[in-house]
Amino acid sequence: MKIAVYPGSFDPITLGHLDIIKRASAMFDRMVVLVSVNTAKSPLFSADERVKMIKEATSDLNNVEVKSYEGLLIDYCRENNIRIIIRGLRAITDFEYELQIAQTNKTFSNGEVDTVFLTTSLEYAYLSSSTVREFASFHGDISHCVTPHVAEMVYRKYGYEAKNNNGGNQNEQQN
Repeated sequence: MKIAVYPGSFDPITLGHLDIIKRASAMFDRMVVLVSVNTAKSPLFSADERVKMIKEATSDLNNVEVKSYEGLLIDYCRENNIRIIIRGLRAITDFEYELQIAQTNKTFSNGEVDTVFLTTSLEYAYLSSSTVREFASFHGDISHCVTPHVAEMVYRKYGYEAKNNNGGNQNEQQN
């Protein structure tokens, strides 16, 4: 059985992440989306919230499971007999950083773990979780960046209601 892990902070999960998950899940028998817990960062969502968010977004993919993990990715791979890491690339600038991480993981896993790079589909090449958070923090419309459920969760974190497709607040449209 070919198993791959797609690690990330997913704070929040974007349509670009989902693009990579869907494409990778078609290549492997089993796919683990791994929410990385980094105590040095202050994420918008807790690890549990991110796991729930991703589970909802990937509920139609039978071979995808979602977990969280605090520690080294190669340790998670060893503990779960996973030899393939999936990483998404948006632009050439991502490649240098991701290549260094891939080589480090390969070296520290004694050659047991390889990284597969998937380029993001063009319509999502600009998209990042930090961009989504920034737009949402200023009440920007993020409906074309994330699923409706994720948008609702993000807006709620920033203390307002989700916007409808016309860019207005749903309550404003009802009045």
